[in-house]
Order: sequence, then C-alpha cells, then structure tokens
Amino acid sequence: MNIFDLYLDKIVILIKKLNKEGSLELPESLNGINVDIPPLNFDCDISTNVAMVLSKANKKSPIDIANTLVGLIKDTDKKIETISVAKPGFINIKFKAIYWNNFIKNVNEDYKNFGINIKEEKKKYLIEFVSANPTGPLHVGHCRGAILGDVISNILIFNKHNVSKEYYVNDYGNQIINFTKSVYFRIREILYNEKFPIENTELYPGDYLVDIAKNITNLNNNLKFDKFEDVSKELTLLSVAESLKLIKTNLANLGIVHDKFTSESEIVKNKEVEKVIDNLKQKNLVYEGKIKAPKADDDKNWVEREQLLFRSTNFGDDKDRALQKSDKSWTYFASDVAYHYNKLSRNYDLLINILGADHAGYIKRITSVVEALSGTKNKLICKVSQLVKLIKDGKPFKMSKRKGDYITVEDLISEVGKDATRFIMLNRSSDVELDFDFTKVKEKSKDNPLYYVQYCYARISSVFRHVDLDINKDLTINEYNFNYSNDEIKILKKIAEWPKCIEAASLRLEPHRIPVYLYELSSEFHSYWNMGKEDSSKRFINDEKKIPNDKLVFLKVISNVIKSGMTIVGVNTPEKM
Repeated sequence: MNIFDLYLDKIVILIKKLNKEGSLELPESLNGINVDIPPLNFDCDISTNVAMVLSKANKKSPIDIANTLVGLIKDTDKKIETISVAKPGFINIKFKAIYWNNFIKNVNEDYKNFGINIKEEKKKYLIEFVSANPTGPLHVGHCRGAILGDVISNILIFNKHNVSKEYYVNDYGNQIINFTKSVYFRIREILYNEKFPIENTELYPGDYLVDIAKNITNLNNNLKFDKFEDVSKELTLLSVAESLKLIKTNLANLGIVHDKFTSESEIVKNKEVEKVIDNLKQKNLVYEGKIKAPKADDDKNWVEREQLLFRSTNFGDDKDRALQKSDKSWTYFASDVAYHYNKLSRNYDLLINILGADHAGYIKRITSVVEALSGTKNKLICKVSQLVKLIKDGKPFKMSKRKGDYITVEDLISEVGKDATRFIMLNRSSDVELDFDFTKVKEKSKDNPLYYVQYCYARISSVFRHVDLDINKDLTINEYNFNYSNDEIKILKKIAEWPKCIEAASLRLEPHRIPVYLYELSSEFHSYWNMGKEDSSKRFINDEKKIPNDKLVFLKVISNVIKSGMTIVGVNTPEKM
C-alpha cells in the first residue's frame, strides 16, 4: 500500500475532472505533480505540490489554486481530518486516526508486495561490478563497489526488474603477463629453491602467489617450468583460473554471486574488437589522427603519433580517444568498447557499470561510445564507488597481512564479519568517501547502525517468543478496529515511507537510502519501546502477560519492513542478541 501513489492518483483524477468541466487548465505534462513526505515542520501526513504545478497554466498564484482545491480534495476521502495550505502553495493533508487502522490492515495482509513500485516500468538490466584484475584477492577498495553493485541488483530485483550480474575479467594485457611471470617465479621458488626476484617492481609480491603456485604444481605434474616462454600460455590460463577461484571465494564470503564472468581475452580472441571497429568506421566515427599532450602534462618526452581514434568529442567528451597504439596493438579502451558492443548485442534495456574512484575520468568516454553504438542516450549508467578509509581508535588502521601492500576483503570480514561489512559500506552515498570505523562497528549502541537495526528486530522477536508465536509466520487478524495513539501513528507514518524509500533507491540507484531508512525506523521504535518503562499503555505485554492484537500487528508490520530491507541489503536479522 503506497499512500503517496494512492493520493496522487486521486488528485490527478480530480484535476482532470475539473479540466473536463472547464474550470481548470492543465499543463502539457502532469509529471511534475507529486505527493510526498512532508517536512518535519508541517503538521500533516502527506503533502502535494499540485497547486504550484497548475499555477502557470491557470495564470493564478499557487495559494489561490490551493485554496480552491482543498475542499474538493477533502471530499474525495472521508478519512481526511484536516487539509491546509502552506506557502508557497503546498496542500497538506492529515488523516483521522481510523485511517491508520486500514493502512496497517493492508500492509499486514499484503506485506510481501509492500514497497514494490508497481508503476515503475519493468526493464532488463545488466549490471557489471567489481571486475577487478584477476591478479590476486579483492581489497577494501573493491569491497565497497562489490556491495554497491550487489545491493543495486537486489533493489531492482525486489522491484520486479530482470537483472543479470556480470564480472568482466581483465585477463588480457601487460598486467596478466606480469602476473603469470610472478606465479612462474613462485613455482621456481618452490621447485628449485630459487629466490623470488622481489627487486623486480613489475612483479606481484604478495604471499598469496605461493598458494596459487602450490595449487598449480600439485594439479599439473606434467608441466615443465624450465623456461617461461615454453609454459607461459598454459600457465596464464591456470594462474587466472586460480586467481578467479580466490576472487569468487572473496565474493561468496561477502554474500555475492555473479551470474556471468566474461573474459577480455575471449573478446579479443573472437575478433570482437575488429567487429566493433568496423561498425564505428561505417558510422564515420573513427579516423587516423594524433592526440595532443594533456594541458597539465609536463612530460617533455610526449610524442604525437598517428593512432586510430574514436570521435568521442561528437558525444560531449573533451577529446577523441585512442583505440589502437602506434605499434598497432589494441588499447584497453578498444577492448572495453568491444565488450560493451557485446553487452548491447544481448538486448538489455539498460547497462549499469559500477566503477572505482580511480575510473571516474573514464565515464565520459565509455558512455560516449555506448551512445554511438546504440544510438541512444543514457543507455549506460555509471556509478562511482568512492574510497574507503579504515579507522580504529581514531587513527588510520593497518592490519597485519600477507596479501601484498593492501588490506583484503578477507581481512575485513575476519575483523568485523559480513553483516557489518555490507551494512556499513552501504550506509553512506557511494559518491562520497567513507570512514569505516572498526571501533564503532563493534559497539553495542546507537552509534552502530547495524547493531541498532538488528536489535530492533531482536526486541520484536522477543515479544513474539513470549506469547509462543513464530515471527516468521503470517499473522492473521480477524477484526481491525484499533485506535492507535499519536506515538504509534508516528511509527506507522515511517512505515508508510518505505515504498518512497524503495522508489528513490531504484530510480536513482542509491542503495544507501535503505540502511539510512532502517536506522530511522529502528530509532523511532526504540524510543517508543523505552516509553513503556514509564507508561504502561505503551508496553507490548500487558498485566495479564498477553499482547493485544493492536500491538501484535503493529510489531509484525515493523518486523516485516525491517526483514525486507535487511534482505535487500544482504544482512541477517537475528531473533536473539
């Protein structure tokens, strides 16, 4: 039950009726009309801007139009207690207490669908996220992007969209050659007791390579490691496969499973780069040209060379982009263009890329080429996952590690667990840096948002246990004739905001809205629970050691919303803490 959409529909029907009668002019579009959550200083339940949208078309002030509409709107629903006008033209509606009786009935009886945006056009999405080089375990920087992509997927799936989660394996290029060499030298270290050339800065130094090397030698006794050139091709395949096993384990420990892994080397091998270049040539979007040195570049050795360039400036980019190097090998960008051409061939409505902070400057060129290939603006949406700063006791936190010069996902989960990692990583908008405070995420207090939300669910569960009811089973109430107090209605109003939260999170791809909402709802509940210490009417268990039906269903709808939200976030809701 989305009370905001219900009243938007009522208002639209009303103004169309008035237009048909000739008493009201309508603008070309009614999309600007909304029914929304009112500001805190408004003493009402919902608020609409309809008068302000109609003002220009009717050449009247929003206040005048609002004053005309208030009586007519009130006549549409006998459960409206008051309706008023606030500057510059908001119409504010407050419901009678009986309204919330009907609201809680609908939410309880249809809780599985509560929050789903039935009006949102259902689409087919491809979400690519993580896509870290298969050269070692995932680090903390990958962790935030991984969770962001996974929860965006969960939100869209909750809203009944068709979603595929994909990992692009960058298994082509110099980094893979260097990675394979690193594994080779670790194998030589194991088999022949040779010292690993740590002084070679192109190699990967992490001790995790020892495990990869051991796995390869144990399972491939037939291979000889006398010369790198003789074994490099097969060793590359084996090394990447072992690294992907490690990455998939990291992801699984975070609660993340991708639907598909697409290989860059397969893209290149299948001549997909050449195919997409031909497509762009037919559209006159590639040419031989030179790239000037960047304005801020102090490199005196910069040499302008003839290269194959994509006309990304045709699509708003600041310069054209190289597809081929002077030695005729493909650039990383060319492979990426081919990959997105591959994506487009699979007929998704929208593509979403989750990028790390270091790839923010890459967005314009890749969105440009997708627009060129698809002929559609905004076919590709890119979301940036900003940096994470680890803090403990108020200071930057450095864990002891054996994985290289970074902190791994494995380290993080080992320190605080999957639930805390997912919830806290998601607790702030992805486009700003995040401070991950190890001390706070372990606290059992209001300052730890995960604990506070989980504790809310555990408290509700304890009441159900007290009366021998299973919180996980549907709750059937025969009669809904309850009279909720203002304090209870305050919480029910927060429950009513859940569909708005899902709508914004889905349309704007902003999953942080969900943990923020869950924390606010939990805060409202804990405040009410604590009132029961002084006011017996607010206690859930009465003097007869029973729970009245009004309180029971009240708790049930709160628990259902928390359960639903935490499931989307990918976090557990323990019944005991």
